[in-house]
Amino acid sequence: MTASSDDYFCELLKRYRANFDIIKDFKLGDNIYPAYAKFFSLGEKYVLKKEAKLWAIRAYEHVLFIKTSEITPETLAEIRRTIETQMEPQLVRNGEKYPEPDHMCSYLTFVIISDKTPDKEIQKEIKKFSYDKGYLFGFRGHSQAKIACAFLDSECVLTNYAGKELKKLLTNIFNTLKGKEEKAS
Repeated sequence: MTASSDDYFCELLKRYRANFDIIKDFKLGDNIYPAYAKFFSLGEKYVLKKEAKLWAIRAYEHVLFIKTSEITPETLAEIRRTIETQMEPQLVRNGEKYPEPDHMCSYLTFVIISDKTPDKEIQKEIKKFSYDKGYLFGFRGHSQAKIACAFLDSECVLTNYAGKELKKLLTNIFNTLKGKEEKAS
């Protein structure tokens, strides 16, 4: 028996909750996403005291979750449009021309839970999906898109190159749900 999208989604949010702030039913533009997760990290280096700061870096990750019956070319086009017209300008730059000083990187991540595994052509599009935008020749860092898809029917996980580290997490959720199912029976 395959996991339901609700069971998978609940387990996924449980894992993200450890390091991310999560908002359920998040509205961005005209869309409402089942959840949005945000991570922030600050690194600083000082000389003797805090007033003598050598450098600081700020890193972010913004994650939007999608539950769908299947991934289509239109789904991928909508994700790109959302990244370019909403996530990057609103969540990374806060409507400004550039991100804040000391911004190093912002990851714009989509985690998609799909009931059906797409055909080979769409799988190829997911793998080669890419978005990377630099600011002020790199002095204000960059933004990069990650896509990770979990297919419930095949219990398969697929990511783009930037999102490859998410594959282990999403695959592990299938194993956890199988273990819970075996204990219940």
